[in-house]
Amino acid sequence: MTQPQDLTFMLRCLDLARMAEGHTAPNPMVGAVVVNKGIIIGEGYHLKAGEPHAEVHAINSVSDRSLLSSSTMYVSLEPCSHHGRTPPCTDLIIGSGLRRVVIGTTDTNPAVAGKGIRRLREAGIEVLTGVAEKECRFLNRRFFTWHEKQRPYVIMKWARSADGFIDLVRQPGDAAEPHWITGMAERILVHRWRAEEDAILAGGGTVRADNPSLDVRLWKGKNPLRIIVSRTGNMNPGSKVFDGSVETVLFTCNENISLPGVRVIHLGDTGHFVGEVLRTLHGMGVQSLFVEGGAYIIKSFIKAGLWDEARRFTGSVRFSRGVPDPFVNFAPAKSVGFEKSILEFMYHFPENDV
Repeated sequence: MTQPQDLTFMLRCLDLARMAEGHTAPNPMVGAVVVNKGIIIGEGYHLKAGEPHAEVHAINSVSDRSLLSSSTMYVSLEPCSHHGRTPPCTDLIIGSGLRRVVIGTTDTNPAVAGKGIRRLREAGIEVLTGVAEKECRFLNRRFFTWHEKQRPYVIMKWARSADGFIDLVRQPGDAAEPHWITGMAERILVHRWRAEEDAILAGGGTVRADNPSLDVRLWKGKNPLRIIVSRTGNMNPGSKVFDGSVETVLFTCNENISLPGVRVIHLGDTGHFVGEVLRTLHGMGVQSLFVEGGAYIIKSFIKAGLWDEARRFTGSVRFSRGVPDPFVNFAPAKSVGFEKSILEFMYHFPENDV
């Protein structure tokens, strides 16, 4: 039975889970709290794969274990009931004496998928599910997409001028560098976003025009796997993305190309590269993909319908002419203002719109 404070404590679980954002993959982010008579007496969150789960940290942080039998555990994701890199959390919960567990959302990973809930109920524990479920699923949208749709969660990002152009028309001999639309605050934010995702993708045209590094320099965090898509494979080996500092994969139709230190994966020359790339990345265990491509790449993901989230900056600078914004029917769900731009978010699937 739902109690008035259940939502409050579940939101605390989500706050805790976010503290490990960008560090738990391939595991989900999970937070847990133990509550006795309306007071939190223990809490914890999963820090990284291979380390104890949130439930373990929460129970171990309770100083007076005698209170557990009259306490409730709140956890944002269904506790596991199988032996993986760590023991089953359900066994710990049952052994602790807890008699009530409130769960944000079920875990659709086939290894769990309701088994944890069933195990707890079989042990006589009262289990309540679906508290702040939409928020709990949104937090781990990458994890759920990978398991349920058999592909990475796809986030597209681009910037456009005030008059709707994402770039100037490049002329032969132009320097390979970006034409900045946003300010430094936005660039720092983008580097934070990169650190949160497993992989980052750009097209060959963007690499040739902007010579980006596609790494994390303005934020503390891991570099994502670099994914370059170029049908022709006509790439400058001296480009920053091929400097060997970050693991890099090149998808190309050119069967003769070879770049030192770069993994080359050959594409079928069908024009439908998006699905092929995503299937391959799923097989590699990549749960999320940050797309920073140009107009062709963005349009390709939109046309294929294989995207989940779009983040668009609109700056104050005007180009007058150039490469048009590739997303004609962009319908933002929310926006954030910066000194030099407006950031808008759009979600492809309603369940992701929180």
